[in-house]
Amino acid sequence: MSNSVADFVCDRLYDWGVRRIFGYPGDGINGLIGALDRRRDKFEFVQVRHEEMAAFMASAHAKFTGELGVCLATSGPGATHLITGLYDARMDHMPVLAIVGQQARASVGAHYQQELDLQSLFKDVAGEFTGYAAEAPQVRHLIDRACRIALGRKRVTALILPNDLQEEPMEMPAREHGSVFSGVGYTRPKIVPTDPDLRRAADVLNAGKKIAILAGAGCIGAEDKLKVIADRLGAGVAKALLGKQVLPDALDWVTGSIGLLGTEPSYEMMMKCDTLLMLGSGFPYSEFLPKEGQARGVQIDIDPGMLSIRYPMEVPLEGDVASTIDALLPLLDQQQDLSWRESIAGWKRDWETKLKDRAAEPANPVNPQRIFTELSQRLPDRAIITSDSGSCANWYARDLMIREDMMASLSGGLASMGAAVPYAIAAKFAHPDRPVIACVGDGAMQMSNMAELITIAKYWERWADPTLVICVLNNEDLNQVTWEQRVMEGNPKSEMTQRLPDVPYYRFAEMIGLSGIFVDDPERLGTAWETALAAGRPTVLEVKTDPEVPPLPPHISFKQAKNMMFATIKGDPQGEGMIKGSIRQLTATLTGGE
Repeated sequence: MSNSVADFVCDRLYDWGVRRIFGYPGDGINGLIGALDRRRDKFEFVQVRHEEMAAFMASAHAKFTGELGVCLATSGPGATHLITGLYDARMDHMPVLAIVGQQARASVGAHYQQELDLQSLFKDVAGEFTGYAAEAPQVRHLIDRACRIALGRKRVTALILPNDLQEEPMEMPAREHGSVFSGVGYTRPKIVPTDPDLRRAADVLNAGKKIAILAGAGCIGAEDKLKVIADRLGAGVAKALLGKQVLPDALDWVTGSIGLLGTEPSYEMMMKCDTLLMLGSGFPYSEFLPKEGQARGVQIDIDPGMLSIRYPMEVPLEGDVASTIDALLPLLDQQQDLSWRESIAGWKRDWETKLKDRAAEPANPVNPQRIFTELSQRLPDRAIITSDSGSCANWYARDLMIREDMMASLSGGLASMGAAVPYAIAAKFAHPDRPVIACVGDGAMQMSNMAELITIAKYWERWADPTLVICVLNNEDLNQVTWEQRVMEGNPKSEMTQRLPDVPYYRFAEMIGLSGIFVDDPERLGTAWETALAAGRPTVLEVKTDPEVPPLPPHISFKQAKNMMFATIKGDPQGEGMIKGSIRQLTATLTGGE
């Protein structure tokens, strides 16, 4: 039986299926921390090093489980620290509940210590619902609404609990005018378009001869149905970055990632298709989709706000991907002409040769692409892979080959630095029997992720499979921004802003009881991966990489080439290395390495 408001909050969260909370304590949530401690047999509290990481973990928990992610922070700075991770969840449509403390109700409005206007703070990131509890009888319906809205709309919600209220006796709403009586539970419905709209979509798809499918995170859970509709249409499938796991890369009609971090066959397919079927994706870069008027379009998305905003769709359908594909399939003709798929397979074979040749090009000292090609050959079954933003995301997107029954994710819509390690930690808590690999640049490690190695050291021995490898690409450069300055702005690398201090990440890992491996010889990469994956404890694999290996987009415009030339003329401090690295990569691209 619940005694205090804090006790009731914990019991109600348990009723909603919450079993794990990511957070950091503070006096603004002392009541909640005490209630959680009294329920150690029911809840797992994951103590992070920084509240931002708790929010990233809650977002990743939702991604890797489909469940509600919950993070907990104190008032004032604890609440503000959550915001970036919560925006990650919001941008990627993840159900996350943030619970934060507030100063005593009597002091609110008095410019009290750590008193912030939290309702205004969360107004955007948790705009679907932010509840402030002023009285105990409110708490029941505030929790119920926060959980149901987060799950039902796949949004961030927030609950603000003053610290004095947490300690008060819990009171249920009285049976009188003005009271409300809420309940627990939510079941996701099947949402399917109307029959006439399905027929319109089928007419467009049946008329197509060169159909390209763009699959996003909305296809997770509908992988088998995606294969069936692609085979029915004779279509090729490109994957948005958040949809990397939905189909194995070994299929010759799966072209891999799309966009700035995408592949050449994905670009070729989009530029030459006559029909585009977009499934559960908010992929943002319209220049990598067909030109307007080139292709007829059908889109399926559970969120009507995402329909027809990247490409003018002839038939935009609101519905969940799996159910809508089921409803569409009986209306679709079997494509007999396989010439389109044969073209896609040819582009893909050429691309795979280029990837192999690019990764084999010499670098100073290690070509970062080779890290991922060596890993692809050694990925354990059922692996979960996370990536940070930055140049490592290029190689993760292009060079890492996913197989059946793997998971993969990163900060998609927000593209935030610092998400890879907290994502990996959340993955290990959600699936402690699965191997996890995180790929992260040195900038993100220095920003926030080194501290979370301490979190790994605190908890790893409770995981059924201790395999967790943090691969750090150490190039002493904020590399993605450096290349953006060169290619987008025509400016040379700014040593003042881009240069990073050299840190021995693997030694830090060893110092706190983890395993550490350092590699500065490309010939040792394969053995290093094997050692890390078999270490029997979490391992930091630090690789000294060459910052002058360009993360080439699948299509280089004249403007981009011109800007790179201007960056050199303006005196790029690594101009010679940049030119040599670019020439090597372009040579491998244009000649197949010959």
